[in-house]
Amino acid sequence: MSFTKQNLVSLIKVAVEHGASDVHIRTDEKPCLRIRGELVPIQTKEFSSEDVKEIAKIVLQKKDLIEKISRLKEYDGGFAIQGLCRIRYNFFRYDRKIGIIMRIVNATVPSLKSLGLPSVLAKISDERRGLILVTGPTGSGKSTTLAAMIDHINDTRSCHVITVEDPVEYLHPQKKARISQREVGKDTADFNIALRGALRQDPDVILIGEMRDPETIQIALKAAETGHTVFSTVHTTNALATMGRIISMFPPEEQKDVRKRLSVNLHAIVSQRMLKRSDGKGVVIAQEIMVTTPGVRECIEGDEPLERIVDIIEEGNGPGGNGSQSFDQHIMSLFENRVIDKATALSAVSSQSDFIQKLNFD
Repeated sequence: MSFTKQNLVSLIKVAVEHGASDVHIRTDEKPCLRIRGELVPIQTKEFSSEDVKEIAKIVLQKKDLIEKISRLKEYDGGFAIQGLCRIRYNFFRYDRKIGIIMRIVNATVPSLKSLGLPSVLAKISDERRGLILVTGPTGSGKSTTLAAMIDHINDTRSCHVITVEDPVEYLHPQKKARISQREVGKDTADFNIALRGALRQDPDVILIGEMRDPETIQIALKAAETGHTVFSTVHTTNALATMGRIISMFPPEEQKDVRKRLSVNLHAIVSQRMLKRSDGKGVVIAQEIMVTTPGVRECIEGDEPLERIVDIIEEGNGPGGNGSQSFDQHIMSLFENRVIDKATALSAVSSQSDFIQKLNFD
């Protein structure tokens, strides 16, 4: 009997009920759920090549994609299961087999408060112009944090928000803001065409799914320079790496100008990673938050070493600060509040010796 759409819905329901973040489907293997960071096989039969091919046809949806499935190497897409969740998926081939990884996206847009994120993110979201980046590795929750920041704007501002995503993940309801969500491949040909068009669509806020190339960065900077708030993501680990990545995307003769434009228009970088909770109840987000200051601008422009940004971030933490915090400061706070254990903290901090020394000093 062939694998049906109802079979797939039932599988995803099981994943949602168990709090899974992802569903892994691979040929000749049992499907696995990622639960609290671990891959857990489902107690069912192995999925044959025909099963996986039928699942691929269900998720691909488009007739032209289904017709060329035997030649399709990889594809990103998304779909919704009404009343349950949205799915972001990646179709890929490995060792002449088909694999499909499905990321479960909650049907309800999360709030900053429900995610337990620092209150300074609301203040950052309120900024009326400038570039705001959320960074981290794949699976660190960047899209969810961005969705919560856009939700805050939706609750508090009468403005026009344009998102360009590949694919659209969270569907934002129309609240105080007007939100135009555009999906690459469905609503627009590509990121750069959509972004050039967005500047003519009277936006107040623009969300770019990912900063992928120099042209995207140039358009994002132009939008920030012309009085818009621009949100985007970068696959980097922290603020320092983000600066280095963006600058290095440009040829040497253009880097001085890029540094100058970044120093003027970059408002904040929020970097994050997932850490296991000490109570075994899932994960917690650890964040480095950099709010741009005159000192940060000097580092970006090259007047001071870029590496000094970490010290400036740490100086902004605490009473009277601007809400900045380094990863190590947040990890220490999570440990002191018993959200994570010592082993997890030690594996995540940049300097184990400094962490231990601070513990002994305290």
